[in-house]
Amino acid sequence: MRGWFAAIGFLTRIPLPARAFDGASSPSAQLAWYPAVGLLIGGLLWCLGWLLSGASPLLAAALLLVAWVALTGALHLDGLADSADAWVGGLGDRERTLAIMKDPRSGPIGVTAIVLVLLLKFAALASVPQPSAMLWVAPLLGRAVLTAAFMTTPYVRSGGLGSGLVGESRAVCAVALLLAAIVTLFAGWHGLRAIIVAAPVFAWWRWTCMRRLGGMTGDTCGALTEFTEAALLVALAL
Repeated sequence: MRGWFAAIGFLTRIPLPARAFDGASSPSAQLAWYPAVGLLIGGLLWCLGWLLSGASPLLAAALLLVAWVALTGALHLDGLADSADAWVGGLGDRERTLAIMKDPRSGPIGVTAIVLVLLLKFAALASVPQPSAMLWVAPLLGRAVLTAAFMTTPYVRSGGLGSGLVGESRAVCAVALLLAAIVTLFAGWHGLRAIIVAAPVFAWWRWTCMRRLGGMTGDTCGALTEFTEAALLVALAL
């Protein structure tokens, strides 16, 4: 269970006592728990959506989105901004792309990417009655793709934030992904459609990262989560 607490501490801003992390064997032990953390985030959002079921759609969508960002500490949005700046400013060069990605400052492209992704999420949330299955399906698969990424893609930045996650047991991660898919299918047709949408988004971004960088970084993984969540919310709202 130490990996579970470590995953919660890394992916969310949910307060945990320091003793919850005592005895954690390695940073990589948390990777298989990522889909479960996504389900936890989704469950909290679903409960909030239920409480807001009587509010106007726009207000409910805004409050849900604020809670979503607050729960994650904008961790993945930061990766999205850095990746967007680097992809445009890198001009196709690997080293230049990595250097820009490491810069903590955000340029206009990064800010624009965040605004567009949040706008898509807000519009999708406002388009369906709350609570909706999308509130737990999107965070679940948005973290499951991170587990899949670390299983299948080289990590190219030594000493980076995600370097300690490399080395998790492939068998354990595969079981976690299988369970994530099974749980997603409990949403019925919406769950099946979510998996069908998430798979090509993952494949596209992985191919893009391999072509430009030869692998992934923590920032590109954050962008992957944001791309996946936005695509799922839009697909489920349409």
